[in-house]
Amino acid sequence: MDAIVNDHTIRDVETLEALYGTPVGAAIAKEVDYIHPHYRKMIEASPFMAIASAGPEGLDVTPRGDPPGFVHVLDERTLAIPDRRGNNRLDTLRNILRDDRVALLFLIPGIGETLRVNGRARISIDPDLIARFPFRNTLPRSVIVVRTEAVYFQCPKALIRSELWNPDKHIDRRSLPSTGTILADITRGMMDGEAYDKAYPERLKQTIY
Repeated sequence: MDAIVNDHTIRDVETLEALYGTPVGAAIAKEVDYIHPHYRKMIEASPFMAIASAGPEGLDVTPRGDPPGFVHVLDERTLAIPDRRGNNRLDTLRNILRDDRVALLFLIPGIGETLRVNGRARISIDPDLIARFPFRNTLPRSVIVVRTEAVYFQCPKALIRSELWNPDKHIDRRSLPSTGTILADITRGMMDGEAYDKAYPERLKQTIY
């Protein structure tokens, strides 16, 4: 099997570009290194983004969400992202301390285009900056500040093909294993899955912010 796979593996950029071609026109023209006013409107309309980072332990992508506009545009080259309460794994923050490169993907409900931002990040505990992000009487412990290097929109093909925003395609959560079931099986019964599922709704209310 390995021999068959290796025989059909692309190993250089020249072969890749011969297969796909190179981007032209709008695919290139849409990319800038700053936050254009049109891109700012997309950021301010977005209630959800994913942030990708890399570090010695590997790669990470985590979801971030709050009411629309939760990511602040400080100036045309700088974004500020509140680090809300989570599970304290700190995967993203640990990575940023060792490798400041990050990639952001913004989604806007009902909109096909997404917005991509690549840049360099740092972690700030500046009280004045943290004070910009109150929600439900709670402030984040830190703020991720991103200096932009590339900003551009992604065409809607992926969201059209996936029908992500089509309510008729929404999945019934009950059709998938519950979080408690997953934890119980992965830990081979060391965690009580039924108890976890029963307590989770209230725990979520108490710990979301």
